[in-house]
Amino acid sequence: MYLLGSKEISEIFERFKAQNPEPKPELNYYSPYTLLVAVVLSAQTTDKGVNKVTERLFRVADTPEKMLNLSQDELIEIIKPIGLSQAKSRNVLALSRKLIDDFNGIVPETREDLMTLPGVGRKTANVVLNVVFGKHTMPVDTHLLRICPLIGLAEGDTPEKVEKSLVERIPDKYMEHAHHWLILHGRYVCTAKNPKCGECLISDICLAKSNKEL
Repeated sequence: MYLLGSKEISEIFERFKAQNPEPKPELNYYSPYTLLVAVVLSAQTTDKGVNKVTERLFRVADTPEKMLNLSQDELIEIIKPIGLSQAKSRNVLALSRKLIDDFNGIVPETREDLMTLPGVGRKTANVVLNVVFGKHTMPVDTHLLRICPLIGLAEGDTPEKVEKSLVERIPDKYMEHAHHWLILHGRYVCTAKNPKCGECLISDICLAKSNKEL
């Protein structure tokens, strides 16, 4: 596998930064807890769909205590448009209970503690650590898993391997926003079908584009 050098990687992120200096999550949230819930609900669905259900949900349950005032059936009724409502409702209620029992209702600040919460895997923990606590983590979703090896930013065929490669290779000064830039790039430009190479601001650096032209 061919990988870009440090100069090319820095140039990519300088261009992303110039285009979008302060990228934000597309999930709507109002606190560490509401972000955590939104990310758990986002599994296998779109941020847009999650935002529609959380607009209603967070009006009545924006803390662990308020969430536990809902029955599972009531929670399912609210979140059923995004799918997997049985499992997601069970996880949201269980993580809310564990937050109260084990963390005084406060979202913890370590990956190890976050991953003890029901429904919270490594990617979700990394999102919360990065967005809420400013940690230089790299959440790898399906977009990053697909585009980063193609571009030449990382090697690996699993989220964990790609995460490790990105953390090792991306300069620390870009890590606060790196995963947002890459997610947005994969979602809107470097799409799985019909990638918009003609509109891509890194097409002259991208190894996938170069290989297509050989």
